Amino acid sequence: MIGRAGLRRWFAAGAALLLLGMAGCAQPPPAAPYLAAAPSPGMARIWFYRDLNPNDVLAEAYIRLNGAVAGVSVAGGAFYRDVAPGRYHISVDSYVQDLHNDADLVLAPSGEAYAKVLPLDSFVQGGAAVGGGYKRNTFVVWLYPPEQGRAAVAHSYFTAGGS
Repeated sequence: MIGRAGLRRWFAAGAALLLLGMAGCAQPPPAAPYLAAAPSPGMARIWFYRDLNPNDVLAEAYIRLNGAVAGVSVAGGAFYRDVAPGRYHISVDSYVQDLHNDADLVLAPSGEAYAKVLPLDSFVQGGAAVGGGYKRNTFVVWLYPPEQGRAAVAHSYFTAGGS
């Protein structure tokens, strides 16, 4: 038989689980307000984003800037990195490595670039006709003009802060 103290503990544990569950349902903030902020003086900004499409693969992939991890590509997410002006090579981890997966750009001070990560669903797949098949996650990076990039980022949610 459970006494009052035991009931209180069960109630407290249940309330804590409920609060944790509700916190897990909270949506990330929209990315649109972050578009208004300019990069630090003498710096440039690269936005990375990916559309939210329920029919696309939901796998996440590392986005690399000159070989170093800049962040993680998440469906529907966007983030930016403030960088020194210069030449950059953007790549995304992918099962298929191809010259067309990556993008190169040169940024001037106060410059902006928009790099969109696109999943190629069903690009590499195989297996039995009934069950037991496989798919490999393949991604590419395309650069978009600022007008198109800003509009897409405005409809995304913010996944990480600038650096």
